[in-house]
Amino acid sequence: MNQLQAEPGFRWTPWVVLAFVALWPTVGPAEAVLSLGAIASLALLAWRRFHGGTSLLSREAWALITALFFCYWLPELFSAIDAVDRARAWREVLLDLRYLPFLWLTAMAVAPLRGRRIVFTGLGVIAAAWAIDATMQALTGWSLGGANSSDRLSGIFGASNLKLGLVLAALSPFALEAAAERFHAAGWIVAAGVFGVVILLAGSRGSWVMFGLVLLFSGWRRIGRKRLAIVMIAGAVLAGGLALAVSPQFQSRIERSLAAFNGDRAGLDQALSGRLSIWHAALGMIDAHPVNGVGIRGFRDAYAQYAAKDDFWLAHGQKGALHAHQIVLEILSETGLVGLLLWLMGLALAIRAWRWSLPAARRRARVPALALVVTTFPLNTSLAFYSTFWGGAFLLLLALFAGSLFALEDDAVPATPREPPLPAP
Repeated sequence: MNQLQAEPGFRWTPWVVLAFVALWPTVGPAEAVLSLGAIASLALLAWRRFHGGTSLLSREAWALITALFFCYWLPELFSAIDAVDRARAWREVLLDLRYLPFLWLTAMAVAPLRGRRIVFTGLGVIAAAWAIDATMQALTGWSLGGANSSDRLSGIFGASNLKLGLVLAALSPFALEAAAERFHAAGWIVAAGVFGVVILLAGSRGSWVMFGLVLLFSGWRRIGRKRLAIVMIAGAVLAGGLALAVSPQFQSRIERSLAAFNGDRAGLDQALSGRLSIWHAALGMIDAHPVNGVGIRGFRDAYAQYAAKDDFWLAHGQKGALHAHQIVLEILSETGLVGLLLWLMGLALAIRAWRWSLPAARRRARVPALALVVTTFPLNTSLAFYSTFWGGAFLLLLALFAGSLFALEDDAVPATPREPPLPAP
């Protein structure tokens, strides 16, 4: 065990990260772990600064994590100036500052090899446990989240919190990698099959796209392109047939998707579950507030003002959508061009860090990098990136990526970039 792995600051941090993720279905306790972890991170950093000693993170990791956080947080700040709901916007701006020390803590957790193994394997185990629990729900109607009273598989998250498919798709790279490391190609194929069936039955078409991308990139590397093509075709046929046989709701979602070929706007809006109406309202907000948007989490308050006369949601007696359901439209409508430019700056920084890192560093970070890519894939629908839940998940993946890419360890090739390193924050 190297010196970094023996440091007290590294021993407990992986378990805080795993506790945060394991408590996602409970919301409140997960938020408590996040806040306590942020406080613990600040205390650890203050103690280490006071006593001197080696750094807990490389200079590149400090710089990248801090820069990426501010590319996420500064749009909030600028959008709050004239937000439609200023009180809520400013509250979110202040509350989200706690993410920064928690991101530092997350990066500390994956800095040494031992911590990275604990976190990555732990995330895979958590995701696998949730998938198995959802499988039991499909068979019996019950899971740790209670009886399934919704129109799709809800698993441990419960019928009132239908996030199972998207969460499993986002965490599936960790589970597939852990299965492949332990059981090689056979393990990857079995894990892909279990996750595929559960994600199909969870009913979120956005999660289908995400998981398809995970299978493509992960399988290409793990089992080769020829075997991957066979597995994906056979898996799609078998899993789709099974889902159609046991889930009338899955069949209804397929029929709804086929309505896109009716050739009219109503059919396309039905196929997209009313998202054309949401996107129309989002474009109206962008046109009226191009600089800094309507303010984060202000989409719901501004919706009715910019909705079309035949809006899908208002016609069904609802007040409108809570967010834009698409990452680019969410950023533009809530934070404007200022927000989009800052997000693009963060994307450029992440790509530059990846591009100028050595192969050993890329190997360390490839799993969270894949999770980030599928989570932010722009040609897909999504949850709200400025919500507490999905925003926290997204930022966690950012920290895992940056912390792994610029890990501090003496048991592998140092992740020194081929250009001068990024300046320390």
